[in-house]
Amino acid sequence: MVDTDALLAAYDAQMRVPTGAVPTGMTYEYDGPLLRIVGGHVGRIRAPRDAGVTSAELDRLIARQRDYFRARGQGVEWKVRSHDLPVELPERLVAAGFVAGDPATVLLGFAEEVAADPVLPDGVVLRRISSAEDLRRLADQQSEALGQDCSWVAADLAARVSADPDQITILAAEAGDRFVCIALVEYCPGTDFVALLGGATLPDWRGRGLYRAMIAARAREAVARGFRLLHVDASSASAPILRGCGFHEIAISTHYQWTPRQ
Repeated sequence: MVDTDALLAAYDAQMRVPTGAVPTGMTYEYDGPLLRIVGGHVGRIRAPRDAGVTSAELDRLIARQRDYFRARGQGVEWKVRSHDLPVELPERLVAAGFVAGDPATVLLGFAEEVAADPVLPDGVVLRRISSAEDLRRLADQQSEALGQDCSWVAADLAARVSADPDQITILAAEAGDRFVCIALVEYCPGTDFVALLGGATLPDWRGRGLYRAMIAARAREAVARGFRLLHVDASSASAPILRGCGFHEIAISTHYQWTPRQ
């Protein structure tokens, strides 16, 4: 029987703020209990489980983050988990103009149990990428797979690779001249965790096992580097596959986004 309470405690202790190298061009700033991530496509706020303030003081803390990024002409996202405190945080964010995105399921898996040789469809090869051209192709693939503009992803990943190429592995499943599925592994130094990101598959390649193959390949990378736990914020489409691979639900996460008026 898996002790999900222990997994949640490990997640709260180790995965609330980024570890390792700060991506090139970004800065990390603290405002009280909050980590403010500045310099990316949008601003990001990361917080401990308990922000430690309530009511009017919480409103002021939220307003400072919103107004900081408003002055920069940028949007900002604030990541909230379902067990975060104070319980009024989501409603206070909404009152300050933040909008809740689609909820994701926070799933954790044991790397050694999930790691395997990836099984790929005929004609598909898996390779690591990092060049500027391949990152541009990746961004184009994500735009097509997700149906939204992801052109900013190329610069975001380039900043991470530039800061520390050993802190991230970017995988592309390639068929001919197309990236049909992409996925990332972000290693979290000083923790037990790697974060599995991406996993976007082109619509005409879905249902062929590519996402499952990417899970296996990334878990294998984690084991090779000595990491014990895998973390995914999973969409409703990905969560059933991950559960089938042995992942365990510990929470729900929601990104609350504030966007400046045009």
